[in-house]
Amino acid sequence: MAPEKPFCLPSLLLPLLTLLLPPQADTRSFVVDRNHDRFLLDGVPFRYVSGSLHYFRVPRVLWADRLFKMRMSGLNAIQFYVPWNYHEPEPGVYNFNGSRDLFAFLKEATLANLLVILRPGPYICAEWMGGLPAWLLRKPKIHLRTSDPDFLAAVDSWFKVLLPKIYPWLYHNGGNIISIQVENEYGSYRACDVKYMRHLAGLFRALLGDKILLFTTDGPEGLKCGSLQGLYTTVDFGPADNMTKIFALLRKYEPHGPLVNSEYYTGWLDYWGQNHSTRSVPAVTKGLEKMLELGASVNMYMFHGGTNFGYWNGADEKGRFLPITTSYDYDAPISEAGDPTPKFFAIRNVISKFQEIPLGPLPPPSPKMMLGPLTLQLDGDLLAFLDFLCPQGPIHSILPMTFEAVNQDRGFMLYRTHLTHTVSEPTQFWVPNNGVHDRAYVMVDGVFQGVLERNMEHNLFLMGKRGAKLDVLLENMGRLSFGSNSSDFKGLLEPPILGQTILTPWLMFPLKVDNLVKWWFPIQLLKTPHPQIPSGPTFYSTTFPVFDSGGDTFLYLPGWTKGQVWINGFNLGRYWTKRGPQQTLYVPRPLLFPRGALNKITVLELENVPPQPQIQFLDRPILNSTLHKTYIYSLSTDIQGDSEPMELSGH
Repeated sequence: MAPEKPFCLPSLLLPLLTLLLPPQADTRSFVVDRNHDRFLLDGVPFRYVSGSLHYFRVPRVLWADRLFKMRMSGLNAIQFYVPWNYHEPEPGVYNFNGSRDLFAFLKEATLANLLVILRPGPYICAEWMGGLPAWLLRKPKIHLRTSDPDFLAAVDSWFKVLLPKIYPWLYHNGGNIISIQVENEYGSYRACDVKYMRHLAGLFRALLGDKILLFTTDGPEGLKCGSLQGLYTTVDFGPADNMTKIFALLRKYEPHGPLVNSEYYTGWLDYWGQNHSTRSVPAVTKGLEKMLELGASVNMYMFHGGTNFGYWNGADEKGRFLPITTSYDYDAPISEAGDPTPKFFAIRNVISKFQEIPLGPLPPPSPKMMLGPLTLQLDGDLLAFLDFLCPQGPIHSILPMTFEAVNQDRGFMLYRTHLTHTVSEPTQFWVPNNGVHDRAYVMVDGVFQGVLERNMEHNLFLMGKRGAKLDVLLENMGRLSFGSNSSDFKGLLEPPILGQTILTPWLMFPLKVDNLVKWWFPIQLLKTPHPQIPSGPTFYSTTFPVFDSGGDTFLYLPGWTKGQVWINGFNLGRYWTKRGPQQTLYVPRPLLFPRGALNKITVLELENVPPQPQIQFLDRPILNSTLHKTYIYSLSTDIQGDSEPMELSGH
């Protein structure tokens, strides 16, 4: 019996079958259709509704949770930055491990069925010190974000490492990255160096090829200097802005193609000493719906804000130095703790009018935990631990040196000198030319005297005998992130003056506080006599168990002034209870040891502790309480209330 003939599909069915199969890498494409003012994804009309989140502001163990919730909101894409300073801590030293594993994050986005709009900089703003490594400033005359050969050499070196790693993740190569931004809001930078932008565009093309869509984004006022021929031009604006006017302006730079708002602001950032920023749900949803009706593609900044753990917050210069809070909640649709908010559900409802949203229930808010109050024990003042904080010993110099000059990127540095003569009357201690960057805690023979702060007028008067030890602890409060982004050197930029005497010479101790907390404090090596009423930079700690399954929680430090907190060696970030608005620090559940194991909390209070040095863990955050406004030196004149329009741009 003859074998049966193999079954063959009629030739007419083959094209149909091809359409039903997932596209292969060589057929995948994301392009601009200028004839019809739209994007095409694999040849099909496409519009993205995207949201921003930052993997570097979310613990890695929580990435999948946040991405899943974003997908369930109806988003089909996410947008995020790649912070250069997070991945190249020292020149030529690269870190893509753990929480810095960008490619694990891209994989999680793939699993969540989310496309990616990537923003690798080199400058990113993001309230993350612009993403520019502090070590660039070790060349003091460098001109950032320009065609300065020193800056371009560093940028080229970084991108020759990063972009080849990105290449396999491009959409046409089978990955999920559909477009890549070149620089970031460059039109808001004073330089307007077209040669620099052309260099970047050429570098991106050389390393990524011609198929990937490259774009720029700027606020309306920045389109002139930020746009570049050959890169697709997009704009950013918030709910309070004139959408019709701004999109009409965009059309002057991009006459054909889809309208794109790359940063539609769902909320806003917070500065220490100002009110917590919020943006109403109706304002956000009304603007979103109007843009979607126009057929525009939209990215919401932020969709989930996260947290500036450690020393990673940035700062702005708006008439004075304004450091940004530890919380980056942003009044976003997904809260700092990862919970969907009323804004989330309202946005989801709007999106559902224009495209299908995933079926299925959303996960409920994560469990929250209350604990305490707990009483902290005094470990000792910071000066007592100097040998552990700076085991290599001090650096000697006639004049004080900046953080950058001694390779101290962030955190704290102690400056020490001795009085050359007896000062028997209260004498003013000051630093000329606003030379304190950013906050100085002054001690004479270990006794706290007071504070000097950048852009603030403080009258600080000192006395002391000849040979008295004068210590100035300098805190880096975060580097400038947006706009001018001038070289923001930290530390004592000028030699301090006592009366009319310029103080010299100086010892500088770059402090490794995190190493002390993580490695030395658990051993309890040092027992020091404690002052009766401690003040100035002082360490406190205690241990506590969590007996049940626990949950996320929020650390509250009532009556404390300002400082830094660690839990189990992890740097939660800064608190500034006396200035506000943020009163609690977010503590993700994975940071805590379960089942009764002892957790350790360490606090570095920089000024004054309450009479009862207690803390509490709350089951909800307090982000909107600005205290002691008389202490803020008229900051209230610039407070941004709910009724005021947000300033354009800034990311």
